[in-house]
Amino acid sequence: MKVLIQRVKEASVSIDNKIHSEIKHGILAFVGIEKQDTEEIILKAVKKISGLRIFSDENGKMNLSIIDTKGEMLIVSQFTLCGDCKKGTRPSFDNSASPEIANSLYEKFIKEISNCGIKTASGVFGAHMEVQLINDGPVTFMLEF
Repeated sequence: MKVLIQRVKEASVSIDNKIHSEIKHGILAFVGIEKQDTEEIILKAVKKISGLRIFSDENGKMNLSIIDTKGEMLIVSQFTLCGDCKKGTRPSFDNSASPEIANSLYEKFIKEISNCGIKTASGVFGAHMEVQLINDGPVTFMLEF
């Protein structure tokens, strides 16, 4: 599982030129599900991301989590994170989970983040989406589980 997270002032997902979901202050998470991923890996990722101290405290130090700041999270499925670009000029997606498994684990991730008390929004699995964001910092982290 690969998750690219960005601390944002706001973010939104549009489908067919209509805003599908949006958040204010929080995290935009792009989620790539790989063949070897399991529900246990999803739970590990949720624990890590919900507790990751990437928000500034009163002294300007990254010392607060999304839970501490009562931030929101926009979760977008992005299988291209699983692309392997080591050989040639066309990415290989051999390590991506099948759409059925990936969608199930993606939905599990959304549910578990929400269960942490985080206001959660999401994209639509498999849809062509346009994502807009204002990255705060910029602060961006690539996590692999």
